Amino acid sequence: MNPRSTLGVLESISTVIVSFVDRLVRHRLTMSWLALLATLLMGATYLVFGSLELNPLASTYQIRVDLPQSGGLLPDRDVTVRGVRVGKVSSVDLAGGGVVAIASIDSRTRIPADTTVRVAGLSTAGEQYLDFVPSTSQGPYLADGAVVDTARTSVPVQLAQLLGDLNGTIVQLDPGKLHTIVHELGAGPAAPEKLAAIIDGGTFLITTLGSVLPQTVSLLHHSEIVLSTLRDVGPGLAATANDLDRTLAGVESMTGGFRTLVDAGPNALQTMDQIIADNSPTMVQLLGNLATVARMSYLHVPAIQDLFFPQQRAGSTADAASTAVRDGTLWALVSIYPRKQCDYDLPRPPAILPNFPEPYLYTYCNDPTLMPRGARNAPRPSGDDTAGPPSGVNPLATADTTPVGPLSIPTPYGGSPAPSYVPPK
Repeated sequence: MNPRSTLGVLESISTVIVSFVDRLVRHRLTMSWLALLATLLMGATYLVFGSLELNPLASTYQIRVDLPQSGGLLPDRDVTVRGVRVGKVSSVDLAGGGVVAIASIDSRTRIPADTTVRVAGLSTAGEQYLDFVPSTSQGPYLADGAVVDTARTSVPVQLAQLLGDLNGTIVQLDPGKLHTIVHELGAGPAAPEKLAAIIDGGTFLITTLGSVLPQTVSLLHHSEIVLSTLRDVGPGLAATANDLDRTLAGVESMTGGFRTLVDAGPNALQTMDQIIADNSPTMVQLLGNLATVARMSYLHVPAIQDLFFPQQRAGSTADAASTAVRDGTLWALVSIYPRKQCDYDLPRPPAILPNFPEPYLYTYCNDPTLMPRGARNAPRPSGDDTAGPPSGVNPLATADTTPVGPLSIPTPYGGSPAPSYVPPK
């Protein structure tokens, strides 16, 4: 590029700038007014659209919120969804026994119908706002003209109610005891440190309770139920205390016996420990047998219950035992009249045979009326069919031959050496 042409372009630009500045200097008063006017317009625009948030082009929809009381809420206060501003309160009016607040919400914001509304404050000084707290992010959503009833709204505690409740607490304070506490705190040089420690401990306690507020509220609710129950059973507790007083008096009179028991206890425990040590090799087998006994006892609980606490007849085994053994004498009832015997419908070997036959396995009386308290009529668990012989078995089956051991009692043949006829089974 030609150096002369470059210098010419720069000279032209400089001439334009100098001319423009010269004109501004000559009309500096006009330019000052224009600058002030532009600043005013920009400030007004920011104030209207920024601070006052007025937007004539924005569309809104109205939601009616029924409140039990205003809670300090005023018109033109913010409306938020979980703390995010979405509109303003257009009006707050009295209606019946409560207050109706109309919330104007930006049409771009959709609020689920399953929501609660609360009047909250930005600080302790007030600055209340209307906060929607939906429990879900799914629809359906509130539409224009929707109503949120009082059951789903809440307001902060009013100062008058707070002072009234606080008055009930203050009335319970004893001025004399409070004066004693203040006097004790000021008695020593470390009183300020002690007071600070008490306040710090109270602050820590309140902070801890605040972190578990739902659990604390639930505990208070359940405590009310427990305390109400204790109030209802107050007379019973008083009677229990009186009975316990007499019981403890009896225990006190037996102090010597308890001392004897405590003195003899170590020897008894040592003996028990020695018994367990001696039987430790067979303890596992014993516990296994006890488990089997426990299972069988569980299955036959109805029969055991009917034995001691019968439901279908009067009396029990315990009553019969107490009747038979009383007044230092054993009592018995003997019937000399012959009774009909039960027939088991099984073949009987001749009585003259001097042998020792094995017993039959399946013996069931053919007339249940003869043994109303027999095993056949005992209560059984569901599915138990042992009241009769199992299906498909030989009714003439006998027990296995008794094994002979070194301690068995001999049962030799008691007849003559001559052969005898033994009928087949």
